[in-house]
Parts: sequence; C-alpha cells; structure tokens
Amino acid sequence: MVIKMSENVREKERVEGSQERLSEEMELVKTGIKGLDSIIGGLIRGRTYLVAGETGTGKTLFALNFLVYGALNNEPGIYLLVDEDYEDFIRGARAFGWDLEYLIDQNKLSILTLLPDFVERMRNKSLDSIVKSIVYNLASEARRINAVRLVIDPVAPLVLSENELGKMREYIRSLIINLEKQIGTTNIVTSEIPTGSNKLSRYDIEEFLAAGVFVLRLERLGNKYVRTILIRKMRWRPVHPELYTFSIASGRGIILGKKL
Repeated sequence: MVIKMSENVREKERVEGSQERLSEEMELVKTGIKGLDSIIGGLIRGRTYLVAGETGTGKTLFALNFLVYGALNNEPGIYLLVDEDYEDFIRGARAFGWDLEYLIDQNKLSILTLLPDFVERMRNKSLDSIVKSIVYNLASEARRINAVRLVIDPVAPLVLSENELGKMREYIRSLIINLEKQIGTTNIVTSEIPTGSNKLSRYDIEEFLAAGVFVLRLERLGNKYVRTILIRKMRWRPVHPELYTFSIASGRGIILGKKL
C-alpha cells in the first residue's frame, strides 16, 4: 500500500527545510518578543527592520523589547530617542517594569537623544552632512559599548520639514544605507502611519528599504478592539504575510497571540 504525503505535510517540511538552510547561511538575531521568533526565525544580523503603526499601537514597546532582550543576553544596544524626553522615557520604562538605568550602568544599553539645538544647527546643512553627523555619533557610541543592536524611534522626522517630501525620502534612504554599511548593527526603525490610512509608513519609502516590515494596528473584532501585528515583509525568509493578535504585559513586553 502506498501512502501519499499530504500537501500540508510537504509544505511544512519544505518551509522547515528552507528555514534551516537560510539559518546556516545567514546569522539571525532573536527579537525576544514571545511567540514571534518561532514564526520568523529571527532578524538577519546587520539589516534594518521597520515597525510601523498608528499612534498608540505599541511601536516603542516593540523596539524597546528588542533592545532589552539583547541587553540581557550580552548583545548591547542603542536607543536613539527623537520625539521623547530622556527622563520621561526612563520613568515610563521603569513604571512598565524595565529598569533601564541598571542596563545603562552595565554598558548593555545606551539611550541617546538629539540635542535641543540639533535641528537648528542642521537646518541649512546638506543631506550628506546631516546623515554623516548622525551616523558618526551613533558609530562612536556603538564602539564605546560594543553595540550590536540599534533603534531609531522614529526614523523621521529628524531634521527636515514634512513638506520637503523628496528630501525626507532621500534622507531616510541615505541614513539606512549608512547605518548598515558603517555601523553594522541590527536595526529597528519606527514610523508612524497617519490615523485611518492604509499606508505602510509615513513617507512611503521606509518599507522598501527595510529587510522586514511589521505593521501594528488596533482592530475592531465584534464589540471590542484588539491589538494586531501584521508580518508584512521578511526579505530572504520563507515567511508568509500573516496577521496575529498580541498583548502587552508589564515587565515582559509584547506577547504574540493567535493568528487571525
């Protein structure tokens, strides 16, 4: 009697085999987000990933979860704050259950902010000069603590007006390329999607440059709202676009739920 292998079993074996081969060829970095790494395998070391979503969907917690996990597993990281005050950020993390100051004292984590006068100093500078200045300072800090992870929250706006869309896109392109070439960290950048929009990023360029895209949303299911994460893109990884629910737990971070 001949027993034919079901298509589902064949597909599972094909995917698992592809995962194993890719893992051998590319070094992967765990996100530390419960339930996610078992699905995607990890992030390709040295590449940049986009976490996008409307305000309040959990982008900052996703990014910080990635860094805290790394810091606790001997992979130091840098968090570049763009739109938030340093002290407010530290207090907020402490209230959530993460003692960032302990990790900072151990040189496992560095929280950087743009100086208040940075925008004014850079306003009349060329895009090349702006990117060089940011990358130079990030690279110096990465060498100081041996950082292998980096978060920029958000990737934009930093120094340009949203009315200068062409320049903003070129700035983001140059920044991501130089981060990967000159620093070599595994990066997460965040981008806020305008409320009610179906876009994947604010400036319609971030998702093309990123090796992977995670879209966070608030979805209405029946009479309640749930948090969802769409694995929209994973370059060089045999991962299908999928939508999952997720929850946020104090001191633990983001926890993936069921597939929708």
